[in-house]
Amino acid sequence: MKVLVVGATGGSGRAAVGELLARGHEVTAFSRHARVLSGAGGHLRAIDGDATDPADVDRVVRGQDAVVVTLGISENPLRVRLFGSVDTPMDVRSRGTRAVISAMRRHGVRRLVVQTSYGVGETREMLPLGQRLVFRLLLQPQIADTERQEREVRESGLDWVLVQPVNLTDHPHPGLPFVSTSGEIRSLKVPRACVGRFLVRAVEESGYVGRSVALSSPAARPVAAQRAAPTS
Repeated sequence: MKVLVVGATGGSGRAAVGELLARGHEVTAFSRHARVLSGAGGHLRAIDGDATDPADVDRVVRGQDAVVVTLGISENPLRVRLFGSVDTPMDVRSRGTRAVISAMRRHGVRRLVVQTSYGVGETREMLPLGQRLVFRLLLQPQIADTERQEREVRESGLDWVLVQPVNLTDHPHPGLPFVSTSGEIRSLKVPRACVGRFLVRAVEESGYVGRSVALSSPAARPVAAQRAAPTS
């Protein structure tokens, strides 16, 4: 398959690119500094561009079979909360995803896999209390934009999959994460390598289309979800 990865130089994006190449797919890696991936080998095309620029996005979506979106802000979250992002628009997730969806509709590309975050959308009320406090105090602007991103995807009319990992780590792991379509999680962390593998699985298989999928590392027993009180 020909697969575009938008946000290809972030942790999950790099993991997805590597897994796609390992599985023999033709990969277009797209980000502001995608050319740092040029030496990765395999069927890789690295293209620099701005995910929030519809013209940049349009030219890389054309001719693809599927698109994986792993957009986000990689700067220190406390600094971003206090002063805003220096390098990345605060609405990069929703704006970039909106541009991708528009281009996919124009060019007849159907499969869209988007990494968001556990604790938004369908899992909003399942987030443990400590994580809810972090979201509210530290990550509120990013989480609000991720909520908008999820709405864009759900209303796209495409063959979409929303992938919601818990807290990401760089620990090596040889297998897949624990996968749940009901919001169950087995831990509060998951390696980016595992997430990358599942993103590719969501591209290749049709069983998760139209679903929100929670990802976590396997553990001895599920983490108890603490549902928030109704807000309305």
